[in-house]
Amino acid sequence: MTTIGDVARHAGVSRSTVSYALSGKRTISAETRERIERAVAELGFTPNAGARALKTSQTMVLGLLLQFHADEFAPAMLQYVLPVSQAARAEGYDILMVTDPDGPRAIHRIGDSDMVDGFVLLDVTADDPRIPSLREVRQPGVLIGLPRDTRELDVIDLDFGEAARMLVDHLHERGHREIVLVSPPHHVVERGGSYVWRFRDAAVERAARYGLQIHAYYGESRSPVIGQSVNALLDAHPRATALVVHNDATIAALPGILRDRGVRVPDDLSVVSLYSRDFGEEFSLPFTAVESAADELGRSGVAQLVRRITRSPDAGPPVARFVAPVLRDRGSTRPIDATRSTAH
Repeated sequence: MTTIGDVARHAGVSRSTVSYALSGKRTISAETRERIERAVAELGFTPNAGARALKTSQTMVLGLLLQFHADEFAPAMLQYVLPVSQAARAEGYDILMVTDPDGPRAIHRIGDSDMVDGFVLLDVTADDPRIPSLREVRQPGVLIGLPRDTRELDVIDLDFGEAARMLVDHLHERGHREIVLVSPPHHVVERGGSYVWRFRDAAVERAARYGLQIHAYYGESRSPVIGQSVNALLDAHPRATALVVHNDATIAALPGILRDRGVRVPDDLSVVSLYSRDFGEEFSLPFTAVESAADELGRSGVAQLVRRITRSPDAGPPVARFVAPVLRDRGSTRPIDATRSTAH
């Protein structure tokens, strides 16, 4: 079934412009109106197909709720903000970015005043305090991140457990027997960041299955303690041949840390990680890594939210969906025999 979004894309305009043209609420230039009318005719779009959007008095704005914590690595959050913004724009929606530390109150304030058509929640925690408020307002929402209770919610997240298993498998296949794992800082766990223990627990369980020795630590998020932490870990485990980094701030700083230490990757140490392609390019990271799928999560989340807003039959029941991880081999690991030891 042709939607108002299809018409907007075909005419090269926003969804809101199509809505204004169909409803007559705003003046549209003759040239733009002609493009829209031509798209309507070519796609076979009927007034009934757009009735749902017009009846709801849409604002064509999505509320994006997130927080930039002072003790976290800001670029890690930004890699999710851009895909959400781009996906919203492609659907004809603007973004209202909300960083109010009182998330529940912000959802009620914005939702009750009809400022937005729906909500996208980032930085989701296991017992996220915003979820009860999201269930109370009339607007639908989508969570990018996994809470403990997913009932009646649209949730999209990376399968962090499978990502960890893939990286441990990769190292096991190359003969590594002792590895060091660097997780996000412990304060992220205390805030309820489930992705931390989902990855960490899966890595530890997979290593135990293979009989590998794994040293799991919580890393840091600020310089200069990042470098001090990495150096202390490598000093403590001189026989470790591989480093698994699930910590954005640490992996961004790692090339410089290892260079100063005189460690060559992969000759002296194999390194694997998890980050998005754009994040890797921004920090010139040469490491084999699982794609964190920030782009896909943003696109999928916005697409599902728009289906909810427009009451599309394609929306289906509320869904918790995991994006399958993909491993990008960039040559930062090497085969090793069980007898090799490495001093750093």
